[in-house]
Amino acid sequence: MVKERLLLMNVFEGWNGYQHSLLKAISPLTREQLVWRPASHLRSVGELARHIALGRVDWFARMDAPGSRELTDQIKAWEEDQYGNRYVVHDAVVEADQASELIKWLEASWEMIDKTLKTWTVDDLMQTYRHTYRGTTYAVSHQWTLWRIMAHDLHHGGELAMMLGLQGLKNFELGDMGGHIVEPPTIDQS
Repeated sequence: MVKERLLLMNVFEGWNGYQHSLLKAISPLTREQLVWRPASHLRSVGELARHIALGRVDWFARMDAPGSRELTDQIKAWEEDQYGNRYVVHDAVVEADQASELIKWLEASWEMIDKTLKTWTVDDLMQTYRHTYRGTTYAVSHQWTLWRIMAHDLHHGGELAMMLGLQGLKNFELGDMGGHIVEPPTIDQS
């Protein structure tokens, strides 16, 4: 009997719906709405969207995930910490006041995630890579990284929903629906 390979797209089903909600929230925004921030020390709406997209690139590149090299090749500005970790210089890649550019990077980073979920299996979750943080070197699993980025999307998407609400902007999917627009299957009642 051949064991079926369970692709990660089956495990992480629904994340794509959250991506769709992020796109719908950002795409209609004006420059003024994107640069708005509730306090000077907080990120603007556009900076949050950029942070979501480029944070995906940072972490997926560390795993050498499918599609990550194509994106990293497009980025010319990187910082490196004392441990050799590379980080995208966010403001050198995309302006945070242009919805169309933010959408482009949200879509490109999602294509990388989608390609990973359609390529990797559950067995790939246990693979690790080395990552040094604050002087400690970790064996970071693909599972840890995928959860970290999904949680990152959710956390900052929640901030986006709140900031749009503070501006008085309606945002049904990301706000009222919590970004979960993928409906479960219906049950035939006949």
